[in-house]
Amino acid sequence: MTTKVFNDAASALSDLSDGATVLSGGFGLCGIPQDCIMAVRALGRRNLTVVSNNAGTTDHGLVHLLRNRQIRKMISSYVGENAIFEQQMLEGSLEVELVPQGTLAERIRAGGAGIPAFYTPTGVGTVVAEGKDLREFEGRTYVLERAIRGDFALVRARLGDTLGNLVFRKTARNFNPLMAAAGRVTVAEVEELVEPGQLDPDLIHTPAIYVQRLFRAQSRNTVIERRTVRAR
Repeated sequence: MTTKVFNDAASALSDLSDGATVLSGGFGLCGIPQDCIMAVRALGRRNLTVVSNNAGTTDHGLVHLLRNRQIRKMISSYVGENAIFEQQMLEGSLEVELVPQGTLAERIRAGGAGIPAFYTPTGVGTVVAEGKDLREFEGRTYVLERAIRGDFALVRARLGDTLGNLVFRKTARNFNPLMAAAGRVTVAEVEELVEPGQLDPDLIHTPAIYVQRLFRAQSRNTVIERRTVRAR
């Protein structure tokens, strides 16, 4: 069997092309595929459509691609902590599709499950529903939302075996499993790479069938987005 293990992010993403749709896992800075993001920056791919809950912060995460003007469109639920994201959206140089967070998660999940679209009441009566099909079910109005799939899905896991089975750590199990299933090519950077049989099958979050490539992460995800401590 051809190995799924690559030396690094650059080799795992060498065939990423301009104009691709990229799913980028994580929530804030938790569980973001930092090695993959930096590799995409170095590869110089442009006109990308990136799907991510948000785009990191002004200093970390997808901001590296935004600063480099490599992203044409963001599909996200939150702008918040990233001043570069906000600036480019307001000046019109970055196309932005804002999606309610639960709807975004479900659109990605549907993509991974082979469901082309679904109806939800979220967003009815707002700009979210403009131009979309509306249907009434049992006296309530719903809006049609289409599934999201990516050419590449980039995720970060705490553990992975060489077959591609993944385990995420605590809050890092956010958008990562959904995106891993919705990518045509899923690339996982794992903090610890082990041999088949070393992971408890009952604890695997993403089965190997969803993962085409993986490598041992070089970076450490230790940055805290917003440190909060209890006042004495």
